[in-house]
Amino acid sequence: MTNPSARKDHPWLFRTYAGHSTAAASNELYRANLAKGQTGLSVAFDLPTQTGYDSDHELARGEVGKVGVPVCHLGDMRALFLGIPLDQMNTSMTINATAPWLLALYIAVAEEQGADVSALQGTVQNDLVKEYLSRGTYICPPKPSLRLITDVAAYTAEHLPKWNPMNVCSYHLQEAGATPEQELAYALATAIAVLDDLRGKVAAVDFPAMVGRISFFVNAGIRFVTELCKMRAFTELWDEICRDRYGITEAKYRRFRYGVQVNSLGLTEQQPENNVYRILLEMLAVTLSKNARARAVQLPAWNEALGLPRPWDQQWSLRMQQILAYETDLLEYGDLFDGNPVVAAKVEALKQGARDELATLDAMGGAIAAIEYMKGRLVEANAERLARIEACETTVVGVNRWQASEASPLTAGDGGILVVDPGVEAEQVARLNAWRSGRDAEAVAAALAALRKAATAGQNIMPASVAAAKAGVTTGEWAGVMRAVHGEYRGPTGVSVAPSNRTEGLEPLRAAVDAASARLGRRLKFVVGKPGLDGHSNGAEQIAFRARDCGMDISYEGIRLTPEQIVARAAEEQAHVVGLSILSGSHLPLIAEVMQRMRAAGLGDVPVVVGGIIPEEDAAQLRAFGVARVYTPKDFELNRIMAELVELVSPAPTAA
Repeated sequence: MTNPSARKDHPWLFRTYAGHSTAAASNELYRANLAKGQTGLSVAFDLPTQTGYDSDHELARGEVGKVGVPVCHLGDMRALFLGIPLDQMNTSMTINATAPWLLALYIAVAEEQGADVSALQGTVQNDLVKEYLSRGTYICPPKPSLRLITDVAAYTAEHLPKWNPMNVCSYHLQEAGATPEQELAYALATAIAVLDDLRGKVAAVDFPAMVGRISFFVNAGIRFVTELCKMRAFTELWDEICRDRYGITEAKYRRFRYGVQVNSLGLTEQQPENNVYRILLEMLAVTLSKNARARAVQLPAWNEALGLPRPWDQQWSLRMQQILAYETDLLEYGDLFDGNPVVAAKVEALKQGARDELATLDAMGGAIAAIEYMKGRLVEANAERLARIEACETTVVGVNRWQASEASPLTAGDGGILVVDPGVEAEQVARLNAWRSGRDAEAVAAALAALRKAATAGQNIMPASVAAAKAGVTTGEWAGVMRAVHGEYRGPTGVSVAPSNRTEGLEPLRAAVDAASARLGRRLKFVVGKPGLDGHSNGAEQIAFRARDCGMDISYEGIRLTPEQIVARAAEEQAHVVGLSILSGSHLPLIAEVMQRMRAAGLGDVPVVVGGIIPEEDAAQLRAFGVARVYTPKDFELNRIMAELVELVSPAPTAA
């Protein structure tokens, strides 16, 4: 342990994950946050931007500006960073399928600012594997997606040497239910797949430095001792892989470089003020151990289980970081846990569990070949996690214990969340149309032709993407070329048709489903759908998983469906009940359209239930549309939901 009077370490980068409504509104928020002491930017893009659709696409309806900022073209990116010198900024962009395109737009804006592109610092997440497993913003199949990832890496090796071209993201793996061992193994397997492919795209002399540019983005949950040990295990395993698999001799290139957002999954709608303590404890897991300390930290806000945080809420989380870094003496000491036998034993156990899982993945051919296997494992692990909460084996304060609560003054007045103006979408579409009408159509056509040629020939996609950005090509047009050349992909759901063996405690519900099915004359049919672009499928998967194990005949096709497709499926399957899941805030327009189409298709008597992050006033509107039940994160008791579904379909005495 060092002398506390020695020079203090520099703190990590302070970030808040932010962006909403419009590029101009997000720019105002960024500049305000920087003025408050934030030291880096973390850009949240809306779902159409993440999935490669322009704001006027059918699937973008209701999603524009909801969970991030819409960026359709160079003009939007220009407005997003107006007055922010990019050569002096460290910018993290949470973008995956369209990462080559958003980086191309960023480069184009930097050049317009007169910046030295080689000096740009930041990160594109660019991790498609976890999109297939947990987040759902993929576009193309895995193999061409891997090529796009390494195209970005190879391009930055030559043109942006300070840029992190790929941010392996295990954050959403934990959100999807991963155990610490799975989180370690699946993230490291993804990094291995990328580096194996990248070796063929850069000179051998440049490869070690590129290994050093790979970064990670992780999750820190509430079991902060385990999470602290997980981060030490990550650090040691990555050093081991870089040294033994890739022959990296320089210690600086083997360093595990990571940023973190602490666990939003554990934030509760009930007694939301408790989330402040959860966030603080989770931050300690990634800051206390100097040898495994995060390079950048972004904290969610206390009210993210309720809706979109306000600027004040983000400021509160920023202040939490600043107090730890500047008011405490944490940064004055060396690592507090070196030599601790309890920590060492836990780290070794986590490392061995991760090595065992990595060996399984290697035997299958690596991460790309094992996507379906990993998805199934995550769904099963999440089902086990939820079952422990239901059974009170895992305590969640205010949820399954100590539910009695005083009214929270924090949610008084405006309800404690920021509501995006519905008119934002129409304004964004108008700007998009103006952009299209004002650009050089011939230059756009030529740029798209060159982009298609490069993609078809297997050339690095970045030079043609930068040229397309400057020509005025839109996000939807760029992604349209990728879809045309590489095809689209529908990832595995992780929910098989066959019931699992975990039916203990479900006997009364299975009997109720059997009785209802007998009255209906066939097996109770439950169609589960996710309208719109929201890829957070965990809730829908767990509902389908439990309904299947209760004996229902389920139909769940996964994410990214239009209301028309969902209603068509309900008609085709002769659904007895339809369940819809949306967490992106687009529930009102999308559910309204589903209900209209259900009535038009003669399915008005089929009950529809909805789940998501839905404020009570919105829930009242949904019920006015004809929705039979509305479920929010507070409804963690899946067996109760199953019993209510049976009652809706067959109103008769049921066991529960």
